[in-house]
Amino acid sequence: MIDSTRRAVTALAVLLAAGGAVPAAAAAAHTITYHGYQVDVPAGWRVVDLTANPSACVRFDTETVYLGHQSARPDCPAKLAGRTAGLVVEPIADIPPEQVPGRITTADPGTATPPADIESRDGTIQLSVEDAGVLVTAAHSGDNEPAVREILASAKLVPGGQHAELTPPAKRRSLAPVVAPGTFKGKGFDVCSAPSQSTMDAWRSSPYDAVGIYSSGGLRACGQPNLTSAWVSNQAGKGWKFILIDVGRQAPCTDFRLKMSTDPATARQQGRDAANAAISANTALGFGSGSAVYSDIEGYSNTAACRASVLSYVSGWTEALHAKGWLSGVYSSGASGIKDLANAYNNTAYTRPDHIWFAWWNNVADADAGTYAPDNYWANHQRIHQYSGEVPETWGGVRLSGIDRNYLDVGSGTPNPCDAVNLTLSSYPKLELNATGAAVKAAQCLLDTAPSGTFDDATSNLVRTRQQSVGLPVTGVVDSRTWTALLSAGSTPTVKDGSTGDAVERLQRSLIAALGTSLDVDGIFGPATEQAVRQYQTSRGLGVDGIVGPATWTALQAGK
Repeated sequence: MIDSTRRAVTALAVLLAAGGAVPAAAAAAHTITYHGYQVDVPAGWRVVDLTANPSACVRFDTETVYLGHQSARPDCPAKLAGRTAGLVVEPIADIPPEQVPGRITTADPGTATPPADIESRDGTIQLSVEDAGVLVTAAHSGDNEPAVREILASAKLVPGGQHAELTPPAKRRSLAPVVAPGTFKGKGFDVCSAPSQSTMDAWRSSPYDAVGIYSSGGLRACGQPNLTSAWVSNQAGKGWKFILIDVGRQAPCTDFRLKMSTDPATARQQGRDAANAAISANTALGFGSGSAVYSDIEGYSNTAACRASVLSYVSGWTEALHAKGWLSGVYSSGASGIKDLANAYNNTAYTRPDHIWFAWWNNVADADAGTYAPDNYWANHQRIHQYSGEVPETWGGVRLSGIDRNYLDVGSGTPNPCDAVNLTLSSYPKLELNATGAAVKAAQCLLDTAPSGTFDDATSNLVRTRQQSVGLPVTGVVDSRTWTALLSAGSTPTVKDGSTGDAVERLQRSLIAALGTSLDVDGIFGPATEQAVRQYQTSRGLGVDGIVGPATWTALQAGK
């Protein structure tokens, strides 16, 4: 027969797993007392004394209470996605100034409980209990926040504490926001918990100049005691570049607790919400607009429904970041998320991210994505390659037990809105004043103006200017001839059967407009493209050889 205490433990554990609120009667499952702070947690939770276990890594993938400070050199994995719940209770007096969080709620005098309206930021609730002299950090996932709040509400003061107050957060060295990663080509590493200052200093002797930090997201599984604005400022001052990682909702066909909706519209909004939260978290750390934040989407089953959710979520993620001048990045395995993004590169139903970060552990430090993404996609300094993972490494006498190795080829600057506009349409319709839609955006980008999607007087004037420059009738209307001239503009290399690349894509689009025909725009000059070229050459009185040289390019760019 199960006794009453066992029943209380079982009830609390079930409710926590389900994300429900924990009744007060069930809260006496397991009592933890530390430095005058006492709290009740489910009996199944582990308790780790960080002083007695200096190599222990604070991680929230298993329900655990951590007592004390994480050491400067914890045994943390390179990557850890997925969060349940946990507590860290540490003495305020021992927290160095650079680790003091920027925004902290303080318990009322004579109490150890948080106010009812205490804010959770990115799955974390932090409370300074000054009468016990401890800082309490509570982690939760999206569904079990009520249960974690109930645990915090069970806390009380007991003898053994010593009053202490947090010092004001250490000031950043510079008020100028850091742009991450910025323009950089070279190697970087990432590890689950931001390394201590001493480790970062020792690793300046390494071949790495960039560090990946898990700066936001409700599924971050490692604690981040070092990750403050002061830490960011210190590393920036020493020349480090940063890769900002958001571990949020995962594909619905995975086993993670926090998932994207299977409804594409809802998933898109979830992506927007995640991006806005990431901007807030990274701004608090000292990063600014022009920075890229990478949504960490772990590998998933390649089903149509799962793929639609991921692409919709990434679209919302990208749209919200762009709205505030940030760049959108996505990290995923080459075989799932990156392959799906590449297959949707020209799909106007989705908004394309600015950067890709692909996990392909081939031990080659380059920006080549192999078969997962064509070379001409994300080709303008928009790639990070995670080429090796979960490897131990030592530099400057300091060993990290597990890092991921990365090669970066990235560029800085605010996002170009035309990067997300698809120039490939099944047909190119006539456009005149008051027209709206995707075709108008494509024309505006080809005219080197912001894509509002509305054909206004300003757009018409730009059309007139372009028509005049190439010798077309000046009408201000985008007809098939104007489309042909706009789409074919650019370099004029000789392309023929077997050629690939951007010039072939431009050719294929301009042939669709000129001939009113259907043609796959894939950047590969194959039999269908050669046939269309011969048809165009015949209809325009050009030499018919199926090869696009100077004469054919000149005709296309004149809108013939």
